[in-house]
Amino acid sequence: MDDRPKIGISACFFHPDAARKAAPSKTLLWIEQSTAHWVMSLGALPVMVPSPFGDTARGDVGLDDYARWLDGLVMHGGADVWPGSYGEEPLRPEWAGDRARDEYDIALVRAFEAAGKPVFGICRGLQLINVAHGGTLYQDIATQKPGAHTHRDTEAYDLNFHEVDIIPGSKLARLLGEPRHKINSVHHQGIKDLAPGFVVEATSPDDGVIEAIRHTGDAWVAAVQWHPEFHFPRLGVVDDTPLLRDFLDAAREARRTR
Repeated sequence: MDDRPKIGISACFFHPDAARKAAPSKTLLWIEQSTAHWVMSLGALPVMVPSPFGDTARGDVGLDDYARWLDGLVMHGGADVWPGSYGEEPLRPEWAGDRARDEYDIALVRAFEAAGKPVFGICRGLQLINVAHGGTLYQDIATQKPGAHTHRDTEAYDLNFHEVDIIPGSKLARLLGEPRHKINSVHHQGIKDLAPGFVVEATSPDDGVIEAIRHTGDAWVAAVQWHPEFHFPRLGVVDDTPLLRDFLDAAREARRTR
C-alpha cells in the first residue's frame, strides 16, 4: 500500500474572458506549478480539487467526497477575497475579488475540517481561512494601514522580501527556531480582525501586519502570508521545510486515526 499522503490543493479560477485565446467562453481551474512541486518535495502526492459548482455541474461528487478521500488540504494563493465574504463593500472596483472562488474555498475548508483533515493556507489561503472563521481583512494594506512596509511589488513579485518576527512560545517558533526570518511578500490584502479561535504566530516588524496564524482548537489549521513554494536556499530566505513536514505529519496522523 502506498503510504504517501494525498494532499488536495485548492483550485484557482480563470472565469470566461473574451480576450483570452484559450477557451475564452469557459471557466478554467488551475494550480501554480511551484505549489505542487513544494508538496511533492517531501514525497506527498498533490491533487487539485475541482469546484463542483457552476453552470456545467453534473453528478453528485462533492467537496465532502474529496475531504474523505484526501489526507490534507493546501489553500492556494491567488485572487483577492471578495469583501462581501466578511461583510464589507469593495472600497475600489479592482478590489472586488472573486466571490465564486470564495464560496468554493470556504466550503472546501469547512469540508476538510469536518472530516478531521489538516488545512494549510498560503497567502490568499491565510486570508480566506481567517474570513471563513469570522475574521476580516484590510482590502488594501497600503491604503488602510499608512506607513506599512511594501508587502507587494508588482515588478519584483516573488523577489520582494522583508523580515518577519516569530511569536515566542508559538508552535511556529518551535518549528523555525530563530525569532526573525527573511520571507517573500506578494500580497496587498491582509488580516485586519483575527478570527475567533486563532492565534498570531508571526508579524511583520514595525507595521505589525499578521504573517502567520494557527487554530487553537481541535482542528489542525495553520497558515502563512508568505509563499513557501517560492522559497529557495539561494535567495537567503527561511527554510520552510519544517512547516511542510509538520503539515504532512498531521495528514498521516489523520489517515491513521480516521
